Amino acid sequence: MNAERGMLSLDELASLVEAGDIDTVIIAFCDHYGRLLGKRLDAEYFLAEAARAGTHACDYLLTTDMEMEPVPGYEFANWELGYGDFHLAPDMETLRHATWLQSTAIVLCDVENEALHQPVSVAPRSILRRQLRAAADLGYSVNAASELEYYIYRDSYHDAHQRGYAKLEPMGWYLEDYHLLQGTREEGFTAAARHHLKRSGIPVESSKGEWGLGQHELNIRYADALSMADRHALMKHCLKEIADAQGCSVTFMAKPHAGQAGSSCHIHLSLFSGRDNAFAGDSALGPVMGSDAFRYFLGGWMAHLPELMVFYAPTVNSYKRYEDGSWAPTRIAWSYDNRTAAFRVVGHGGSLRIECRAPGADCNPYLAYAAALASGLDGIRKEIEPPDIFEGDIYAARDLPRVPYTLAEATDAFERSDFARAAFGADVVGHYAHFFRSEIESFNSAVTDWERARYFERI
Repeated sequence: MNAERGMLSLDELASLVEAGDIDTVIIAFCDHYGRLLGKRLDAEYFLAEAARAGTHACDYLLTTDMEMEPVPGYEFANWELGYGDFHLAPDMETLRHATWLQSTAIVLCDVENEALHQPVSVAPRSILRRQLRAAADLGYSVNAASELEYYIYRDSYHDAHQRGYAKLEPMGWYLEDYHLLQGTREEGFTAAARHHLKRSGIPVESSKGEWGLGQHELNIRYADALSMADRHALMKHCLKEIADAQGCSVTFMAKPHAGQAGSSCHIHLSLFSGRDNAFAGDSALGPVMGSDAFRYFLGGWMAHLPELMVFYAPTVNSYKRYEDGSWAPTRIAWSYDNRTAAFRVVGHGGSLRIECRAPGADCNPYLAYAAALASGLDGIRKEIEPPDIFEGDIYAARDLPRVPYTLAEATDAFERSDFARAAFGADVVGHYAHFFRSEIESFNSAVTDWERARYFERI
């Protein structure tokens, strides 16, 4: 059996299929939004054919919008090219028993072109793999963790849709940060999530109430960065399907309600050289004792945050989370164990790591980790010094640089960035700039509840 409970080898899967315990294998990949898309295969067919040969899917899936409508203007796939196929190559290291579904296993795939079976450069998993190779070229492996927050509602997804996602009933009715009594009211959902995650190859650390009505956080164990991005995507998918089965709902929107806390995805990251934390060292940076690799990685990550903000905050809604006094960072500074900082350094020695508090729960984990790595590795190569440590309330520090205010502002910075082109390639920058601008255009053409409430009678 593989090290983590629920992870499967092909022989173990074959035994479970033979015993009648598994009859379906989901073959999935991650799209721009961080959603898992794919197919359900008969388990015997998967073992006989797809485990080795993979399968195909329409390449429009990397150009579609949230409503699954093809979006014109992409070079990768369009009507003129006929929307052909790309190849889904199963990564057998991700094969696991999906215990929250009946008799089902799931495997994640790399996206390859159909002709040469080379990685599709604009696919999120391909983008992260490229940065992991860059880290390996410098002698580093990468460990990472995602801390995902979400809101839980008593309403089913169907009922929420029928009501236009308005006036939903949260599972909690007062702020429940670390509050055990209020958290108990959500245990019917949260305990099931913990149970199924750990039995599906995603080991769990803890869950806790957060600073919103019905807001919760579930933390899973850190891993190498690719495995962690996979776990992150699977966790979101798992929690949504558990909620759907229970007749409730969860949202990973960054800011589902004005006047309440946003939902974050704090990401923790450290580099390793062999078995040793490459951030550990004996050079002082403020109160932190670390290595030059730590110092320069922090400097690069901070320096490139504004131009790569779209990979941490990818939606129009993302930017409404950045409010002073809300636990979300509004200014770019670093500190030690200070939750008002965009970059919170924690741990020491072998546990020393950088926590970036900028990403929201709506981030695509592959893109967020790729952005972090590209930035930090550039810092190491160019020996980019971080600014001095900031101590105190960073919300009150009006002279510090601010995170971008809107997706449009962040997309402009991304599209202008020479660094982004060097790190990811001009094709990736062009593809994702178009993706983000399409989101902006969709929002700008929509009539919102806010507009009706404001203007319907009184304009």
